[in-house]
Amino acid sequence: MNALQGLSTEVRQYLLVTGNYWAFTLTDGALRMLVVLHFHGLGYTPLQIAALFLFYEVFGVITNLVGGYLGARLGLNRTMNLGLGLQVIALLMLTVPTAWLTIPWVMGAQALSGVAKDLNKMSAKSSIKLLVPDSRQGTLYKWVAILTGSKNALKGVGFFLGGALLALLGFAGAVLAMAVVLALIWLGSLAWLRQDLGKAKAKPKFRDLLSKSRAINILSAARLFLFGARDVWFVVALPVYLSSALGWDVWRVGGFLAAWVIGYGIVQSLAPAITGKRRGHVPDGRAAFIWAGLLAALPAAIALGLSAGWNTQVVLLGGLMLFGVLFAVNSSLHSYLIVSYAKEDGVSLDVGFYYMSNALGRLIGTLLSGWVFQAWGLAACLWISTAFVLAAALISRGLPPGRARE
Repeated sequence: MNALQGLSTEVRQYLLVTGNYWAFTLTDGALRMLVVLHFHGLGYTPLQIAALFLFYEVFGVITNLVGGYLGARLGLNRTMNLGLGLQVIALLMLTVPTAWLTIPWVMGAQALSGVAKDLNKMSAKSSIKLLVPDSRQGTLYKWVAILTGSKNALKGVGFFLGGALLALLGFAGAVLAMAVVLALIWLGSLAWLRQDLGKAKAKPKFRDLLSKSRAINILSAARLFLFGARDVWFVVALPVYLSSALGWDVWRVGGFLAAWVIGYGIVQSLAPAITGKRRGHVPDGRAAFIWAGLLAALPAAIALGLSAGWNTQVVLLGGLMLFGVLFAVNSSLHSYLIVSYAKEDGVSLDVGFYYMSNALGRLIGTLLSGWVFQAWGLAACLWISTAFVLAAALISRGLPPGRARE
């Protein structure tokens, strides 16, 4: 406590935002795994499971765009607290009897959860820009990498938590337990978060929702394809394939995906060292192109291995590990670039616009994950992933070779 008292007000506020973000991330990861495994067990097809996440991703797109505007006008504390409250409501909606869990009802709960998740992400990512001087880009890269990596490691823990809670408490019991814990965190956040965190000095107009920066527009387009490439096979196709084709139970599916995301988050935290920060290198647009190009070969190699009849578990699980390492570096590098490119005053506007593209990529990937897997199988999902990563690499060639100043 004495150490916390010695920190500046801004850093203490950021730690509160980050703590809220971590707590939310645990419930978000657990809820995603709960929904996939529970409704697969009820006999839902992969396409129907993907449809359950439709509003989650659609409202994520809208929330990032409007949430950045609200954060700049009202303060990031309000957007953070609103997100926590909406997630509690979303969880409580899923505690109803099984007969009430129709597709429209679950989609509605997922819509609230999607709004909540992206309000939290936008608030946390925007806050970090306010703490690091513009001249210290190496420090900014390190802090962004740590935040992003730790969040995804906790999301992996959430995947395992979701599988474990489903086995121990059942679906309704699991979501109720998470709602109670998150409600307590929300009450603490209402009491302690400062009211003016992240407010823009000049009140933004609604027309400022769309970015005027060429670098941010290009980076956003690349982000769309990058995250579509991951989710087109990871969100629905992979857990259903592990369960149906390989015969894994909920413990193994949840445990493996949790371990993958935790490892992914650790690599994200180490990305500055991997990309050369220790040698004084801070990545730019050229680095985004190079790392995306390296990633593109992996889903294609996994698809070829599966089609050739090689050992499925070795090809799929080994390939997935390598994909996770390279994707983590790409994601961490992108997360740094958007914070670096964003304007300091009203930072949430630029960050919100960027993560709108991120959410749109997840939406496209999620829908394709269910549809393509159901129609053509996992290998087809992997080929689409390859095409998406190549698109992200080609778009990244338009990024400035140094830091953008627009």
